[in-house]
Amino acid sequence: MKQAPSVGFVSLGCPKNLVDSERILTQLRSEGYEISPDYAGADLVIINTCGFIDDAVEESLETIGEALEENGRVIVTGCLGVREDEIRETHPAVLAVTGPHAYEEVMEHVHEHLPAPHDPFLSLLPPSGVKLTPKHYAYLKISEGCNHRCSFCIIPQMRGDLVSRPFAEVMHEAENLVASGVRELLVVSQDTSAYGVDTRYRPDFWKGRPVQTRIRELARELGHLEAWIRLHYVYPYPHVDDLVPLMADGDILPYLDMPLQHGSEKILRLMKRPAATEKVLERIRQWRDICPELTLRSTFIVGFPGETEEDFRELLTFLEEARLDRVGCFTYSPVEGAAANELPDHVPAELQEERRQRFMELQSGISAGKLQARVGRQEIVLVDEVHADHLVARSEADAPEIDGNVLIRGAWDIEPGDFIEVTITGAGEHDLFAEINAEE
Repeated sequence: MKQAPSVGFVSLGCPKNLVDSERILTQLRSEGYEISPDYAGADLVIINTCGFIDDAVEESLETIGEALEENGRVIVTGCLGVREDEIRETHPAVLAVTGPHAYEEVMEHVHEHLPAPHDPFLSLLPPSGVKLTPKHYAYLKISEGCNHRCSFCIIPQMRGDLVSRPFAEVMHEAENLVASGVRELLVVSQDTSAYGVDTRYRPDFWKGRPVQTRIRELARELGHLEAWIRLHYVYPYPHVDDLVPLMADGDILPYLDMPLQHGSEKILRLMKRPAATEKVLERIRQWRDICPELTLRSTFIVGFPGETEEDFRELLTFLEEARLDRVGCFTYSPVEGAAANELPDHVPAELQEERRQRFMELQSGISAGKLQARVGRQEIVLVDEVHADHLVARSEADAPEIDGNVLIRGAWDIEPGDFIEVTITGAGEHDLFAEINAEE
């Protein structure tokens, strides 16, 4: 029997890119292609690139070069694909280049350079499709693109304006994922809270009734599934207030990943972001009144062009007042094509790093205090890894890969994807320590 053609795949970048990779891999498997775990066993390699910042561009170009050297037959897709001239100048031997979420175009190039088998093995493909995450959690992408024009970002140039997926299509995918064993759905997009804006919240039919294409309605329906629902990339629109009661009622996890970017209204205006920091602080207070268990994660940029010491101190004051649970901080990095590159008064790299360290020193103390306050509590955790002498799990407050873990000593007859009740016994810099409750 003739061996099926084999495709190697490398996925770089963010969770949204990971979902794109899963979709391409699902189509490849549905057409009968094998997926090779290495370059040597592949007849062709697909690289799904990231092009958001300079480091990501460099990593993508290096990976393309490595694949060409090890295999020789490479198709490039993803965000860096919009800069085809740059890719071909560096690596003229690539077979084809496409932009992001160009699934059909990628498959056309695969068919051209590696024809599909005549008899696809459709029965080998699970209803949930091919996933690159552990089987107990999955990313659920609800839209593409973004309508904002933040001055430091080129996402709209790479991925276009907002295009929301139909409500019923998202729910069908979510149901299939949960039916396949997924215990946590991580809702992602470029701007999750804008879901449905492009359709003017046009109703779709789900379970025989009309439902508005809106994030509140989607979150409520997802909350009926037997899985944790975690929201990422939530832009602070006013209607985000409607999501917090769903968290308080236990429909979705009390967790908001909300990239706020800065605390100085002057810098936020230069970034072309919402600049009402006092309103944000007041809303955070209101959210915590409604849902005391709420975990807030955010990201910030320091050293943005024009940032003075006064602006930076305003950011530190914002941090002290907001008392966020999880925070990431990045120094400003010019991105080719971003409007911020033309702003005056760029901050020297040494000063950027000094401010980042001051920022993280302050936030580390806040985060450590938040973790310490949980010692003694009983919590439900989701097991990620089972080792001979310990378990690695996560609480409702912990998203995979970006937040901390709950570490549990001992050998247990437990599987990844199990929910267990534990008592928090200690706190480290990023992680918690726990013991399984006796009834488990």
